[in-house]
Amino acid sequence: MENLQLFTGYFFIRLLINTTAMIILIRFIYYHTYNKRNLFFTFFLLNFVVFLLAFMLEKAKAFSSLSSAFGLLAAFSLLRFRTETLSSKDMTYLFIIMALGLINSVMMGTVVEIAIVNGMLLLAVYIVDGNILMRNQKTKMVEYEGLDNIKPDKHHLLIEDLKQRTGLNINRISVEQIDFTRNRAEIKIYYYS
Repeated sequence: MENLQLFTGYFFIRLLINTTAMIILIRFIYYHTYNKRNLFFTFFLLNFVVFLLAFMLEKAKAFSSLSSAFGLLAAFSLLRFRTETLSSKDMTYLFIIMALGLINSVMMGTVVEIAIVNGMLLLAVYIVDGNILMRNQKTKMVEYEGLDNIKPDKHHLLIEDLKQRTGLNINRISVEQIDFTRNRAEIKIYYYS
């Protein structure tokens, strides 16, 4: 069996590109938009494992085609169904993270071309999800005590009261439930962060 050296300069340059892309994607795009840290571990480690596994399979000539890469991606995607439910945006980020690991490990091309592909992907994510094309609207459920402002003709007063109480930039609301016995309403607020 021939000696296949894994840790070459080529490997470390690709790993550096992959790690840099991940830091930009997770820390400066995902975290900046959603302020969530609970998936950092999953995102970074899943990307790293996909990168290493795909790189080693490619080095050993076990990666025969693009279909092998998609097969690996599908295998890791199945993990999602065995874990807690993630939002569609978190799942999209998970898919992008696995795809970045594959791109950076098996893509044929120069270092510059690989960096350009990474940059194009990061730019696309930033434009679509980084409040560039449209502002990122968030929702939150709140319990509102008192039913005076619940009537449709008083929604503007209700929005102003909720803005003062929460400090959020609320643009609309929807009354989800009204509990007349407890004199409370459950309200979904839509706001921009």
